[in-house]
Amino acid sequence: MVAQFLQKLTYEEVQTIVEELVDLTDKCKILKPHESPSECTHQLMTTFLEHICNNQGKAERQEFSDCCNINNKARLKCFLLYKKDDADDSDVFQIPNPEQICETHKENQVSVKERYIYEMSRKYPFLYGPTILTMSACYETAIHSCCQEENKTECFQMKLEPIRKYIRELSWRHHHLCEIGIKFNHKVAKAVELVLLTKKQPKTNFSEIARLAVYIKNLHQTCCEGDVVACVLGRSQLMNYTCSSQSIPSSKIAPCCALPVPFQGECIINSENDDKPDLPSLPLSRFTEDRFVCKQFSDKQDDFLQEFLYEYSRRHSELAVPVILRVDTVYQNLLAKCCKLENPLECYSHGKEMFQRVIRESHERVKNHCDLHEKLGDAYFHDRLIILYTKKAPQLSAQELVMFTKNMAAAATKCCPLRDEQQFACMEDLAKLILGALCRRHEAEPINAAVGHCCDDSYAFRKPCFDDLQVDRTYISPPLSCDQVISLKENLCKAQEEEFQTEKQKLLSNLVKQKPYATEMQFQSIIADFAHLVETCCQAESSEMCFREEGSKLIEKCQSLLGGK
Repeated sequence: MVAQFLQKLTYEEVQTIVEELVDLTDKCKILKPHESPSECTHQLMTTFLEHICNNQGKAERQEFSDCCNINNKARLKCFLLYKKDDADDSDVFQIPNPEQICETHKENQVSVKERYIYEMSRKYPFLYGPTILTMSACYETAIHSCCQEENKTECFQMKLEPIRKYIRELSWRHHHLCEIGIKFNHKVAKAVELVLLTKKQPKTNFSEIARLAVYIKNLHQTCCEGDVVACVLGRSQLMNYTCSSQSIPSSKIAPCCALPVPFQGECIINSENDDKPDLPSLPLSRFTEDRFVCKQFSDKQDDFLQEFLYEYSRRHSELAVPVILRVDTVYQNLLAKCCKLENPLECYSHGKEMFQRVIRESHERVKNHCDLHEKLGDAYFHDRLIILYTKKAPQLSAQELVMFTKNMAAAATKCCPLRDEQQFACMEDLAKLILGALCRRHEAEPINAAVGHCCDDSYAFRKPCFDDLQVDRTYISPPLSCDQVISLKENLCKAQEEEFQTEKQKLLSNLVKQKPYATEMQFQSIIADFAHLVETCCQAESSEMCFREEGSKLIEKCQSLLGGK
């Protein structure tokens, strides 16, 4: 908790604050109410923030001394805004020094585990506490095992890399859930939980699913607000309830409950959806064929719509959450319109076809995306995405556009080879996370009105909205000459392949910003010439002279594309 809020503090400084908080808690436990200092009556989070604010040196160093001038709930929100989720996007795994870690582990096992918790917490400030604690246990087991091996480096690579990848993805997912809770109303956050729970436990009855969805939504809010202690306790209570109920709600969860306590939670979260039960069509058809639909919709709108979402989700567990929420949105809008008419049944009886159309259109978008990926291959597909998204969001830097589209291209590489149903769910699931990150970037520093509309208007329809964005006509690019856009320096010859690809793609993005209506062939012609020039000059006796002499031809070609700019 301390490291996630105070990311710049050293391990020793964080330890000092932790000890002070634990000492205060111990003191409060033994004192009688009338003897207790005022901080004993506060929640832990309030006490923690007060403690930081009273220690002005640390507050100033963290640059949030302004938060200390406001009170309780507003103060917490202010502190949360300063959390920087700047985890390294690089996929390169840095192998720790095995000998040094093993020596430290031999001397003090607790210290190695605690330092790992500290490093992961400050690197991933939105990753839920229970996940960090569980993965620290996995890390400790891996270290203990690898320190017995002869080839420690290879063992670390094999056992620590999956842990790193898991933490990185979970941090992404947790940050996304927090964004939903903050940006959209509580109904959207509850709907997301209800769909996830129903897909995982389709045999559980509606009232139990609805109750659990509220509990989990509130638990997510606690975790998102950084109260790690309450988050850990809340998760523990949920796992105890799930694993101690007389009939465990899903056959896929049962093996998780047999695991030691620290591992139960992550296992249950990652467990597959239970097998789809054999359900009659009647409970679902009543939402589009019953003549009393409008009465139920007006009398108990929230309960009625939640029940629809439950019945639809348990019959369509193969669909991704955003797709099910699209169907739910269409149904809500349909009833809002039909229930004002003289013959509402005639109007909402077309609901089933409308639901199928939503799924079909969403499915076609993913299929077209994957067909294009197959046709172009990884590299050219990524280039196509750079062109498309530079037109949609030219205000982003070339570096940001390359990294954002790199994630989208990686999603296509992962999802498109899967069979039809899995491909659809996989792409929708990853797209929601990638676009969520883009929307957080917009929240921090607005990109443009069209991006803002897609981010804020509808969580369910966020992806179709971004898919349909066209060239941002409001953007006026700062005038750049081609010798400013094209960087021809000797350090290109020392660049690794991935670095060189990034340079090419940044050039592509900058060209699109200057001339958004040029053809893809024109852009690719300059990129191909750039790559050929770098390859030729890096093999020449004097690369610098080669770049100077041959580069002028490329600059000239570029100038002609940009219309003499």
